[in-house]
Formats: sequence, C-alpha cells, structure tokens
Amino acid sequence: MLTHLARAAIRAAPALAAAIALAGCMARQVETVPTPGSAGAVINVPPGARAFDIDSAETRITVLVYRAGPLARLGHNHAITSGGETGVIWLGSTPASSGFEIHVPVNAFVVDDPQARAEAGPDFPGAVPDDARAGTTTNMLRAEVLDAAHYPEIVVRSVSASGTWQQATVRASVRLKDLERSFDVPVAIDRAAERITVTGAFAVRQTDFGITPFSVAGGAIQVADTINISFKLAAAPRWSTVK
Repeated sequence: MLTHLARAAIRAAPALAAAIALAGCMARQVETVPTPGSAGAVINVPPGARAFDIDSAETRITVLVYRAGPLARLGHNHAITSGGETGVIWLGSTPASSGFEIHVPVNAFVVDDPQARAEAGPDFPGAVPDDARAGTTTNMLRAEVLDAAHYPEIVVRSVSASGTWQQATVRASVRLKDLERSFDVPVAIDRAAERITVTGAFAVRQTDFGITPFSVAGGAIQVADTINISFKLAAAPRWSTVK
C-alpha cells in the first residue's frame, strides 16, 4: 500500500499463501478421508500412516510483498497473513513415506495486521490505515490476481521429500487458480508431545502463476515480482493408523 502520494500503486499486491509441511510419496493403495472444513474435498492417506489435522488456530502463514521501482520509497511493503487453513498431514516411518495436503482459503487473508507488520521487521514500519488495508484486500482478491470468486482456495500437496525429520527438503506442488507449480522447500519438523509443528520459508515469483506485478508511472512505482513466504504449521492427531 502506498502513502497518500501513491497509495493505489501497491493495492493490487497479490498474496500467495502457501502452506508447506513434511512431505512424501503417495502409496499405491490409499484410504480416502474427508478434508476438515473444506466442503466436498477428500484426501488420500496411505494405509499404515498416522493422520493429523491442521490446527488453524496455531498455524501461521505470512507472505511478505515488497515495493520496487525508483519511487518505491513512496509506498509500503505488505505483510499478509492467512487464516482458516484446513488439511491433513500423515506420518510414515520417515519423511519420504509421509505427506500432506493443505487448503488455504483466500478470503481469509489479512492484509497488514499490525502485529504481523511488527513481527516482519524494520522493512514494515508503522501501521497502515484501515481504508488502505481494505483497498489492498479488495484488489488482491479480484479476477486479475487471486480471483477469489472462482478460486476460493490455494491447495498445496506433497510430491516428494528427502533428508531427516530435523532437516528435510520438501518438493511441494502449489495450485493457484488453474496453474500448478512445484517448489523445493527446506523445513524443520518437530514431532514432540503428540503434535506436529513444521517451520520453513521460501520465495516465489508472481509471474510463475501468471500474475503481472502491478506498476504505475512507467514502472516508477512497482510491486516486486518476488515475494517471501514463511510458515509455522501445527497439526494435532485425528486418527490412529489408517486401516
């Protein structure tokens, strides 16, 4: 979002939210289970795996969107946070035999929450006016960006994984609108106290998903193509092993 001189320039800044957890290959034989909170969706969990529900109250995905261009100083960087995530993480004996599927509702994104901006660091100083936050949210959800009216969720699925529980690399597929892209994401996985906590960070480009970064004044004020995503995912046990 911009100052009073150029506020509209960053209002179209999109948010991606991507939820990344421990990953793995799908088994050939699977058990279909409902996705908590996601109407009509099902998730395939391999037999013998232990399934965990995503705990949206303890899960936090933060997307940092940056200003760019010669007059970038006139604008704001944006901290965008998710809410209402649903999905399942399942555990095998190793990260490679584990996996996940997570659904992120785009209408639950919150733009420039004061606490999120404070936690994002010195590049996100001060509060953004409420009317400016509302304008950025409206533009973010429009058809040219996230198109929330036709694509209410971003879906993230595991493809493969390598490494250990403490230091794994996940190959994750992210579906945004009609486009699907895969990313390698380093994660740390904590399995203590009957819960799973997964943390990590990665970067994506808006153009990877067919989104043209917003700019005005011949590019003097822009939204940077690259955005940074960090996450803390929490999950609690729902079932014992799938039969």
